[in-house]
Amino acid sequence: MENWSLISLCVLLGLTARWAVSFHSYSGAGKPPMFGDYEAQRHWQEVTYNLPVHEWYFNTTNNDLNYWGLDYPPLTAYHSLVCAYVAKLLNPEWVELHASRGYESHSHKLFMRATVLFTDILIYIPAVLLYCFYFCDGSSKQKVATAFCILLYPGLILIDYGHFQYNSVSLGLALWGILGLGLGWDLFGSLAFTLALNYKQMELYHSLPFFCYLLGKCIKQGLTGRGFFHLFKISMTVLVTSALCWMPFLSDPKQPLQVLHRLFPVGRGLFEGIFLSCNIIENNFALTLLFVLPSSLKLLSKPTLWQFKLALVNTSLAFFLFSFQVHEKSILLVALLVFFVFRSMLPLLLKDGLLLPYVVTSLAFLFLSLYLLSALERSTEEELRLGLYRKLTQRWLPKLNLSRIIKWKFWFSLAAMAALSFTSVWLKPPAKLPDLFPVLVSVLSFLHFLGFIIYFNQVQLMEPQRKKSQKKTN
Repeated sequence: MENWSLISLCVLLGLTARWAVSFHSYSGAGKPPMFGDYEAQRHWQEVTYNLPVHEWYFNTTNNDLNYWGLDYPPLTAYHSLVCAYVAKLLNPEWVELHASRGYESHSHKLFMRATVLFTDILIYIPAVLLYCFYFCDGSSKQKVATAFCILLYPGLILIDYGHFQYNSVSLGLALWGILGLGLGWDLFGSLAFTLALNYKQMELYHSLPFFCYLLGKCIKQGLTGRGFFHLFKISMTVLVTSALCWMPFLSDPKQPLQVLHRLFPVGRGLFEGIFLSCNIIENNFALTLLFVLPSSLKLLSKPTLWQFKLALVNTSLAFFLFSFQVHEKSILLVALLVFFVFRSMLPLLLKDGLLLPYVVTSLAFLFLSLYLLSALERSTEEELRLGLYRKLTQRWLPKLNLSRIIKWKFWFSLAAMAALSFTSVWLKPPAKLPDLFPVLVSVLSFLHFLGFIIYFNQVQLMEPQRKKSQKKTN
């Protein structure tokens, strides 16, 4: 009974925060000719409802790809179609072909926000609660605080309710995949993650850890017996699920190729064509591969859930830092595990008038992290896994207090974030350096990301071998 009360409280507060944010500004409001991400999602509903499937991803008379053309996988398109049917019942003007372009009204805004809230309730929130209450150690208070922290994470709320990106769908499906593997339901986990990947291509950030964990598990079972049969079942699950998602596009070879061209527009270059690709793609590929290989090989040789979780962080960070054509919102794929990466989206949030929600949700998140989860109190060298750093400093600085340094770095990071937020809002940059503050945000964020990827790789790669008598924990 107590657990159900706590779960109900988590859901209530999570929904309250989301609905409160929904009454603020959104991306591109009243800004023709493109009107921002709000219009993109509305336009996709217009396209999928009024046009046949074979025109969804092609440039035609009725589908101008230069005006928010579909550039996400088929499941996103099907989701837009379902929303369009509901919109048509409520007000046909919302999805009327051509005439609805740039449509804005209070009732439609509420409808769009309600679609985001509905997917949160259906997919994301249940996955978060199940993970926190059944897979996290600690007291009920700590589990509730963990659930609060995830549900109130500022980045996801502000992006999904300000940009209508439905990131909670792909992240929720990926989390269901993680839960499936954690419960030993590998087929269910494979199904859920395949759906996530077919909803947003950015889930490729998480694909290597899923692949290496499942393959490593099958190898451990033996590829000449049980392991081979298990690998066959997993492969068929992935293939059949993907085939069903892509079925309407498989009748003509041009269709899947065009969809892939829309999903990975490498010819567009960087910054919408300001920088052409040249050798950048090859360099990005090499750097990304360099940073994901150690983590992936470690997971392949030691397919435990703890290694799997660390590999998810390391691989997604490597893709975010070094891969080609990365959007700042892609950090949401890492941010559920690492909080302070949120500052990388600061210029985007200020641009869309989300300063007040940004401040309120950030303060709420900090309170939960510091007070309820006692994040700073649980920072001994052993808990922070600083053994390697201790070995490196022991010879020259034997009395160095690493845990105290971590606390000071935390407060410095917090102060820097607050200072940059203040200067970005209240101060004007020099005329010769109009992008000074966004560049400073990017530099500071990069330094944090780089520190995170070094730290988490160290934790994963240097994990000590467990003694046979030691109880296994995740």
